[in-house]
Amino acid sequence: MKLKFTKMHGAGNDFVVIDGVNQHIDFTPAQWKLLGDRRFGVGADQILLVEKPTEAGCDFRYRIFNADGGEVEQCGNGSRAFVKFVSEKGLTDKRSISVQTKAGVIAPRLEANGSITVDMGAPILEPGRVPFETEGLHGEQQGSDTLWPLVLELGGARESVLISVVSMGNPHAVQIVDDVETAPVELTGPLIEHHPRFPKRVNAGFMQILNRQHVKLRVFERGVGETLACGTGACAAAVAGIRRGLLDSPVRIDARGGQLSIAWDGEGTPVWLTGPAVTVFEGEIEI
Repeated sequence: MKLKFTKMHGAGNDFVVIDGVNQHIDFTPAQWKLLGDRRFGVGADQILLVEKPTEAGCDFRYRIFNADGGEVEQCGNGSRAFVKFVSEKGLTDKRSISVQTKAGVIAPRLEANGSITVDMGAPILEPGRVPFETEGLHGEQQGSDTLWPLVLELGGARESVLISVVSMGNPHAVQIVDDVETAPVELTGPLIEHHPRFPKRVNAGFMQILNRQHVKLRVFERGVGETLACGTGACAAAVAGIRRGLLDSPVRIDARGGQLSIAWDGEGTPVWLTGPAVTVFEGEIEI
């Protein structure tokens, strides 16, 4: 079939966005992987599928497929691309919409200045629900957060890193580093992603704190590798820093692809993610 798509990005985190409302889409993981391939397909960190909702009260259903073809629960930068896409395509005339995701309902809105703010819901902080297995570990208290030691096998050597575990509908392991530019993201990112204590794998965040409202962040995403920005990773990093007593809301996140803003009032309240969404080009591919 000939598939129409839109290429978009949010702070450099790039997407293939597909209208599944006006065309029937039922692809295999191999076909999603082909779309995400930067040599044989279109190329993207994630493929976003817009569908009619299956839950009452929602405007759309939002599905996310990583570059490896696997479906995942949530994508913060993608949610901003999603709301811009449905607006530009005339699928809705609302500036604020209710969107069904695998991780629950989110509420993105298009701001007057063109930026997009998303209610990402309250973070999940209980390790077992992230999920993260703590059996046999002794956590270290910092502020209201518990830091967990994660042992990594590095070429016969063993290294332990302290992480905060947070779920924004998808799992994150956040560590603080002295300098994100020299942090071993490509070396330890895959080891953290596939660590056996994370039964559903995990996104690995590396955060450098510049001041109480400004950080730099790199994220090694599960099923993708390092991306230029990660919306849920930015949310998780801000939550971890605030809980540790090191950051104050709102937090400016400098990713390699651009800036994001995160606001959070504390446990039990939603995380608000604000940032850009850009349409790059329209296209058609034979699948």
